[in-house]
Amino acid sequence: QVQLVESGGGLVQAGGSLRLSCAASGRTFSSYLMGWFRQAPGKEREKVAAESWIDGNTYYVDDVKGRFTFSRDNAKNTVYLQMNSLKPEDTAVYYCAARLRGQEYKNWGQGTQVTVSS
Repeated sequence: QVQLVESGGGLVQAGGSLRLSCAASGRTFSSYLMGWFRQAPGKEREKVAAESWIDGNTYYVDDVKGRFTFSRDNAKNTVYLQMNSLKPEDTAVYYCAARLRGQEYKNWGQGTQVTVSS
């Protein structure tokens, strides 16, 4: 099991940037594939960025490509989501999640609110 804690959310104007962090506890962090999800009010949760175990690449949902960047630092047990050129439609609660290869995401953080004003 791995416990996840997100941070870095906040209020930002359109066009601004935020960097979300997700700190993981546990000695086997490097074994997990990590992802970032978001859920806006009245909408279903969607996957924003996630590591793929198939090809080692990172998946991005279309409307964040070129604006968001996923990264991880295994030495710090942390993953990041750098979000640039933010838009009001990026407003949501952002969650990080972890899964083992071949499994569903079973470990979730508590979420961090991102609000982008126009």
